[in-house]
Amino acid sequence: MPHEDALAAVPLFSQLSRKDLTRLGRAVVERNYRKGETIVKEGEQAVAFFIITGGKVEVVGTAAGKKTKQLNELGPGQFFGEMALLDGAPRNATVKALDAVSCLVLSRWDFVAELRTNPHIAVAMLPVLSKRLREADIRMMEID
Repeated sequence: MPHEDALAAVPLFSQLSRKDLTRLGRAVVERNYRKGETIVKEGEQAVAFFIITGGKVEVVGTAAGKKTKQLNELGPGQFFGEMALLDGAPRNATVKALDAVSCLVLSRWDFVAELRTNPHIAVAMLPVLSKRLREADIRMMEID
């Protein structure tokens, strides 16, 4: 699958034109991880976004009581770290390879450089971000 097809399947990029997806796709690199290898670590500076193309990962986070809890398990076609592209804030979870894992990786550096050159990309992403924020607000109201 061309990199732009993988990017198009990610909700954050779903409203981008094929031309913009192709541009971003050129910045994507393929990376492989061994079983048990930590891909990203909670608390570290977020510098990249990952799309899983093979294998499975486990997402774990530290609860308030310092107890580690499995938050999710992800496989091919799924992704993590998309907010790293936007804010570069510290990671809020650790992601480990459950078996041999292949990923497509887009660095924040390359993404921001592309936005500076083509700011219309950010404009196309705003409705998706707004929708996700609204959905998060609704979930928070349901918890209260």
